[in-house]
Amino acid sequence: MLIIDSKDCENIDKALKKYKKKFEKSKTLLQLRGRQTFTKPSVVRREEVLKAIYKQKLASGKLD
Repeated sequence: MLIIDSKDCENIDKALKKYKKKFEKSKTLLQLRGRQTFTKPSVVRREEVLKAIYKQKLASGKLD
């Protein structure tokens, strides 16, 4: 549950903006989308490895 502390004089738009940012950082929506379909653990692991390889190549400058 997300709780936003807002002052009485604070604008509702600012409070809504804080809520949206906090919601995005909590990654709730990503978890919901991930639970919609089952992904085998081996596939998840393989995606993580490929992502790590890509990041490593990008950091070393070998990726064109």
